Amino acid sequence: MRFDNLELKDDFYEKCSFFTKKLLEWNKIHNLTGAKSEKEVWENIEDSVYPVKFLSPVKKAMDIGTGAGFPGLILAFALKDTEFLLVEPRNKRAAFLNYIVATLELKNVKVEKKRVEELPAEPFDLITSRAVAKTFFLIELCRTFIKKDTILLFYKGEEVDNEVEELKDFSFDIIRRGKRRYLFIKNKRI
Repeated sequence: MRFDNLELKDDFYEKCSFFTKKLLEWNKIHNLTGAKSEKEVWENIEDSVYPVKFLSPVKKAMDIGTGAGFPGLILAFALKDTEFLLVEPRNKRAAFLNYIVATLELKNVKVEKKRVEELPAEPFDLITSRAVAKTFFLIELCRTFIKKDTILLFYKGEEVDNEVEELKDFSFDIIRRGKRRYLFIKNKRI
């Protein structure tokens, strides 16, 4: 599998192939994700990595509610110079993430088996989240991690147009791709 619209290195695809194989194995026992076939996993991988086309380089990123690895782990495969913190409170999913990180010897990834509210405040350059909560609530959840130039990247669906009405203190862009809406938010004043 290759994504024609993205320039990604061969080791990205190698890591994704290993990830896909292991996710499908673990998923049979632990039900980590709704993706049950190789095709569905690769669709989730493409969905996760697509914003690399638009992202500026960042040093530190946090993914809230990483689940089985979408989007944070996949972004970490592609952005090797970015330090990623994957926040996942569920035991089985955090164990799977730690297994992948250890097996692939990912030096740029750390997994926290906690809720984001339990983490100490610390600034990040990029904060991502997919299918966790409504936009304004997500912003409130990660407020202690937002600095002046932090970019928030939320993977949303078609309902995002209703959610952005609450973003008076933020500038944002919505990139539309099929049913996916990539919501890029920069704060104006926090």
